[in-house]
Amino acid sequence: MADVVRAALVQATWTGDTESMIAKHIEHAREAARQGAEVIGFQEVFNAPYFCQVQEPEHYRWAEPVPDGPTVTRMRELARETGMVIVVPVFEVEQSGFYYNTAAVIDSDGSYLGKYRKHHIPQVKGFWEKYYFKPGNLGWPVFDTAVGKVGVYICYDRHFPEGWRQLGLNGAQLVYNPSATSRGLSAYLWQLEQPAAAVANEYFIAAINRVGREEYGDNDFYGTSYFVDPRGQFVGDVASDRTEELVVRDLDFDLIEEVRQQWAFYRDRRPDAYEGLVQP
Repeated sequence: MADVVRAALVQATWTGDTESMIAKHIEHAREAARQGAEVIGFQEVFNAPYFCQVQEPEHYRWAEPVPDGPTVTRMRELARETGMVIVVPVFEVEQSGFYYNTAAVIDSDGSYLGKYRKHHIPQVKGFWEKYYFKPGNLGWPVFDTAVGKVGVYICYDRHFPEGWRQLGLNGAQLVYNPSATSRGLSAYLWQLEQPAAAVANEYFIAAINRVGREEYGDNDFYGTSYFVDPRGQFVGDVASDRTEELVVRDLDFDLIEEVRQQWAFYRDRRPDAYEGLVQP
C-alpha cells in the first residue's frame, strides 16, 4: 500500500491586521482538514504584512515569542482541533534585541516540536531583512511528525543549495519553503530552483508565496505556490499568480525511496572532496 500523505499550503493576501489574518488562515486550515489534509504550511511571517519592504522601527511590533507567543499558542490549539501538522512562520523575538525569521512546527496532537530560523538574510531594495532579523542559529532541524519527517527552509534560503542538502542528509521527506517573493525580482527562478532542489535532494517540497500588493511597498507578490516531487514534477497544478488559494495535494512518499534507488545521488556524494565549499 502506498504511503500517501495529503498535504496543504496556503498562499494568502494581506488583510490589514493580524487578527483577521490569523482568522483567515484558521478557516483555510479547517477547510484543508475537511478535504482530508494531514499537514499544512503557511507563508513567510504569515500573520503580518511583509514589512521588510521598509526599514522602520514600528514594525518590531509584529514580533512575538516562539513557542509561547499568542500565534503559535493558537496554532497549537488548531492542530489539536484539526489533527493536522502545521508549519507556522512568524517574526520571533527571543529576548530584547534578538529577532529571527522563524517557523514553528506543531504536531497533529498540538505538541510543539521545535523551530527553524532562517539562515540567509537578504538586504536589497524591497527586502530589507537585515534591519529586522539575526541569521538563524539552530541548524537545519528535521521534525519527526505524524506524517513523516518535515523540514523548513525560508524564502531567500532557497537560493543556497547547502541547506537543502543538509535537510536531506537529516532525513527530510517533505520541506516547506514559506516565502514572500515579488514579480519583478526573481520570478523566473521560482519554478526552477525548488524543482531542482527536489531532484538534487530527492524529497518533496512545498513552495509557498504570498499573493498581491501590500501597503508598505511596491512588491507584487505573485503566488504560483506548488508542491513538487522528487523527480522535479509539479504535483497537480501550480496555484494562481493573482488570487488567494488553498492548495491540497496527495504526496506519495514511496516515490522518495524509488527515486533514491534509481538515481542514487546520496550513494555517489563525495563529502571527502568538498572541504573547499565551506572555506570563507
